[in-house]
Amino acid sequence: MTAGTVRIREVGPRDGFQNEPEVIPTDAKVDLIGRLARTGLKRIEVTSFVRADVIPQLADGPEVLARVDVPGDVSLSVLIPNERGLDNALAQRERFHEVNVFLSASESHNSKNVNRSIDESLSGLETVLGRARAEGLRCEGVISVAFGCPYEGVVEPAKVFEIAARLVAAGAQEIGFGDTTGMANPAQVREFFPAARAALGDGIELTAHFHNTRGQGLANVFAAWEAGVDSFETSFGELGGCPVPKGATGNVATEDVISMLHEMGVQTGVDLPALIDASRAVQTVLGRPLGSHTLVAGPVVWN
Repeated sequence: MTAGTVRIREVGPRDGFQNEPEVIPTDAKVDLIGRLARTGLKRIEVTSFVRADVIPQLADGPEVLARVDVPGDVSLSVLIPNERGLDNALAQRERFHEVNVFLSASESHNSKNVNRSIDESLSGLETVLGRARAEGLRCEGVISVAFGCPYEGVVEPAKVFEIAARLVAAGAQEIGFGDTTGMANPAQVREFFPAARAALGDGIELTAHFHNTRGQGLANVFAAWEAGVDSFETSFGELGGCPVPKGATGNVATEDVISMLHEMGVQTGVDLPALIDASRAVQTVLGRPLGSHTLVAGPVVWN
């Protein structure tokens, strides 16, 4: 694949913050999202509308959404678990532009994550997607453990594409395939995405979401890019993970992905030094070192 342009959705403010053991202060969240929005990133997932007793780290989601100040060309998205979550989100309809819905590609992971079967999840999400589209919102369906399940092992791509097709039929304009527990490998990824394109057609945006659990995050990004993917979800500082099972560490770092792509001549529209500054800021807020390589080493500078 020749060098071109890649789109990045930053998911750290939601996917990252919800996996921290402590609750990040609201003022800090608002500041960090504002920093990210001024790096050139055009899509940012800012929070989710889930029950506060389930994810207390995001209980201030409505306040964060009300207070964030971002440039007009930045699209904000929220994660929606069900109809009640959509109802709560729509009370602030003017503050965001996209919704993401989610389920798992395996019955075991879906049950442990949301206590539902895949079919039960799909039935509910189909209603959510239909209502969200009627509100003029852009919709993404995210499929977790799309490349392998820690409980069931191999997940057949045909099963993943069947779930994706139902989400598309219900109104999803984008499908995100998540390597939620870091089980994917580059050869698998290189085969997966052409098959996904053949199964879903050219009108659907395909997005790759990799975790760096076993150190293969960047290799998988490269394999997906070679296979024609130009949309990725990443998290600044390598924040994030998966609550089930233990050991599923953070998303591949946004600055690591962008540093690699820029070195390859691929454009992202993101100011890498400004992004590194945002990651340094969240590192200060958390009071611990983060896993991003570029945060430690800095961008490549040619003399």
